[in-house]
Amino acid sequence: MFNLPIAPEQASEFAKQYDLLFWATTALTVFFTTVVLIMVLGFAIRYRKGAKVNRKNAPTSHMLLEATWTVIPLVLGVMMFFWAAKLFVDARVPPKDAMDIYVIGKQWMWHIQHPNGVRENNTLHVPVGKPVRLIMISQDVLHSFFIPQFRTKQDVIPGRYTLQWFTATKPGKYNLFCAEYCGTQHSEMGGYVYVMEPSEYEAWLANEGTKIAAANRTPVANGKRLWDQFRCGSCHGPQDSLEAPSLFNWTGTAHPIADGSTANGDLTYFRESLLDPYRRLTRGYGKTMPDYGQQLSEDQVLELFAYVQTLGAAPEKLAVTKSEADAQGGESR
Repeated sequence: MFNLPIAPEQASEFAKQYDLLFWATTALTVFFTTVVLIMVLGFAIRYRKGAKVNRKNAPTSHMLLEATWTVIPLVLGVMMFFWAAKLFVDARVPPKDAMDIYVIGKQWMWHIQHPNGVRENNTLHVPVGKPVRLIMISQDVLHSFFIPQFRTKQDVIPGRYTLQWFTATKPGKYNLFCAEYCGTQHSEMGGYVYVMEPSEYEAWLANEGTKIAAANRTPVANGKRLWDQFRCGSCHGPQDSLEAPSLFNWTGTAHPIADGSTANGDLTYFRESLLDPYRRLTRGYGKTMPDYGQQLSEDQVLELFAYVQTLGAAPEKLAVTKSEADAQGGESR
């Protein structure tokens, strides 16, 4: 007769775990609040002014009682802490076989790109039973990617990548919101998540988007076009040069920085090197890298990184020293 659900539908592996923790926390809170309230009311009524109650020889301490109301809440609190901490860590460590999907938040829409290059706005299609990792960044202000049925919510921050992952368990259509006020049209920044059977998802990937074949607009293909357009290879060749380090086998390795620290070859450092190249210069190089902050969108940064990741094996890197370069120049003359 009444359709009044007390919680959103459970549609991910996290949902049941978080709901169990939530209701356990709620139950303990209600229990101890009720016990304290009953005791306060009971003593207030029993020992109210004018009540005929023996108040002589009132005990000043009771070791067993004090130990009980100290130890039991302490143990329960520690148990709840470790339970919540485990869920927190699990939510931030995706499995190695998770499928990556890129998300860019901007006023006032969600822009999403799939592994084969298919893009969509304010909708997200995912397969059921497959771990999905969202790699997210904001193009302007702070946003928050929230899917209530999955019990997942993660801030999307300008200038920094954040991660969120989930495994959908039920095919269907679910809500997608921005849960952080981001301007006058914040309430309109929403959409839907469509969970599909794996075969249906693969068919959707193959047929979705524009008339351009998906194989010609993958992130790697788009990144290759950008690489050629900006002539990145003229400086970043297969071997380190005087102008720039090589980007072959660049991802996943540590790189020495001019200040003595190291930086991991990941998406964050790659983005920083494009948009703010002089913040952490590679050791041995000057300020020769152009600043692409006004030339590349967040989409294009992701596409360039996808291409650089394919630059695997290359000829052995040979550092070219200034004396060697001078010698080579002398020979050519």
